[in-house]
Order: sequence, then C-alpha cells, then structure tokens
Amino acid sequence: MSAITAVSAAPPPQKGRIRRLVIMVVLVSIGVHIVAGLIAGAVIVARYLAEPPAEFKATRDVRLPAKQREHKMNMAAFDGMTPKPSFNDKMQSIRPTAFALPELPKMPMDQMLPLDPSAIVSDQVSSLVGSGGLGSGLGGGGSGGGGNLGGTGFSFLGIQSTGKRILLLFDVSTSVLNKASKSGVPLSKIKEETLTLLGQLPISSRFGLIQFTQNFKAFETELLPATDPNREAARQWIQNEWVETGMMAASGKVTSNPKGLVGVFELAAKMQPDVIFLISDGSFQWKATGSIGNIPWEEIKAMAKGPLQGAGGCKINFIGFQMKPEDRMEVGSIVRPTGGKLREIK
Repeated sequence: MSAITAVSAAPPPQKGRIRRLVIMVVLVSIGVHIVAGLIAGAVIVARYLAEPPAEFKATRDVRLPAKQREHKMNMAAFDGMTPKPSFNDKMQSIRPTAFALPELPKMPMDQMLPLDPSAIVSDQVSSLVGSGGLGSGLGGGGSGGGGNLGGTGFSFLGIQSTGKRILLLFDVSTSVLNKASKSGVPLSKIKEETLTLLGQLPISSRFGLIQFTQNFKAFETELLPATDPNREAARQWIQNEWVETGMMAASGKVTSNPKGLVGVFELAAKMQPDVIFLISDGSFQWKATGSIGNIPWEEIKAMAKGPLQGAGGCKINFIGFQMKPEDRMEVGSIVRPTGGKLREIK
C-alpha cells in the first residue's frame, strides 16, 4: 500500500515537460520584447541624430523697374550738375592789429564759376522733360551736335515716330533688294539711314536689329541701351554681317526659321519693343506646312495684334517697295490699328 502511494505522489513526466515549455515561452517572449525595445530606441536616437531633409524654397525676386532706375540715374546726374559756389571777396578785418592776415592762396576760379546754361542741357535732362518741353516732342530742332534732345522722337526712311524701345526688321530677300534698288533706295542707302537713326537715339532708349529672309539673323536677342559702345558694335555688325546675296542659310549666326515672318515676330515679342520698323515688299513665305507657301495674313495679324502688343502697346511702321495692291491693303489693316504708318516707295 505504501509503495502505491509513493508512485502516485511522483509528478508525471508530462507535467514536467509542460512546465519547461511554459518557462521557455516566457523567456522567449521577454527576449523578443527586449530586442524590439532596443531596435525602437535605436530608431528614435537615429531620427534625432540624422540631418533634416533639404528644403527648396523659391523666394520672390524683387527688382526695381527699369524706368524707375533710369529716372533715378537721370536725377542723380542732374543733381551733379549744380554749379559750384564762387568766392570773389578776400577775407578782411576792420579791427586794428599789429599784423595783417595773409592773402588767400590763388585758386582755379574757372572751376568754381557757374556753368554756362547750354552746358547743362543733356540727353538725361531732356528725357525727364519729355515731349512737353519741345511741343510736339519729335525733337527736330535744337539738337546741337546731331543728337536727339527730345528723347523719344526720330525719323527713319521718311517715317516720323516716337518711342524708347526701337526694333528694326529688314527683309533682305532677293526680291526686296531688287525692288529697293529699282525704287532708288539701294542697300547702301538703307544702311546709311540705319546708322543715322542709331545716332539720333538718346542714351535712355534701347534698340535692336534683325535681318530675315525666311531664316533670320539678329544683332542681339534683346534690346540694348543706346550707349556709344553698343552703337559702335551695331555699326560693325551692319558693315560686316549684312546679307547682300538675298539668301540666308542656317549657320552659327543664322537661326533656322520655318515660320518666316511669324517666327521673327515671335522673337520680336520677347524683346518687348514699343515701336517697330519693318522693311519689305509685303510678300512673306514660310515652310510651316512642309512646303514653301505664302503666310496667311490671318497668322501675321494674330501676331501683330496679340503678342507684339505686350503690356504697353507697340506701333508697327511699314516701309514697302513696289507692293502688290492686295498686299498693300492687308499691311495697312495691320499697321494702322497699332498707331503706325505705312509708306510705299515705288
């Protein structure tokens, strides 16, 4: 009987295995939690130690408008013209004294005398006055050395106009050159008129030059100030880069342009001129459709009335040589709404 009781009191082998399994599960669970805690702590620490991601912010570029900048420059130049004070009296004393004061040293009085009024007149001062100082503002008289004291008025191939951002467009195709020569205005005369216009422009204005047949060649892709170095560069460009053969193959200096005059107007719109002179015979071709053909007038009118006008408007003046009646009528319907003029030379 005692033997049977001892055998029943001993734990069965199955209960021992269950106890060991439970202990193992608990230890594994604790180990997993410890590892997860270490990984989470490492991630949090790494997040604080890592460099912040790069941020790209576009800040607003505030610039002084060109007109205000030129106005301030002109005002500063005007203030610098103030005449220097002149000293005519010697220092004297009426108090009796045993000695006399020495005379003042001789000074260059010519630098202290007031300036002659005619020396004060300049392009900068005249540009502040505008057209109100000269009546009509076309600046023909009183120019002295040939410059334009009116600041905005000028003449080109018989057309009077006004503006401060001038762009000249020359159609140098064979037909135009031949018609111009037969009309008594050879290429040399056009060059001479262009150089004369550059000499008339005040320093406060800007100018640009573009030659085209179907492709085009531009002096610069933006309007340049009418400074002496820029005028001289334009003269050299006219003498050396002018197309006289009536053909303009695409090259490093010539831009390929299947749109013809429409493509030239697209470049002109980016320059934002306020007056354009276009020299041609009124016949324009393009290859936009794959073959050479006349440009529809509606395409040209859309450019003249839309992008070319910009924010301040643009006058389009046209000098035509031996134009066809239908071309003359279409050109007139383009230039007159812009305030420009049409002149035909036969």
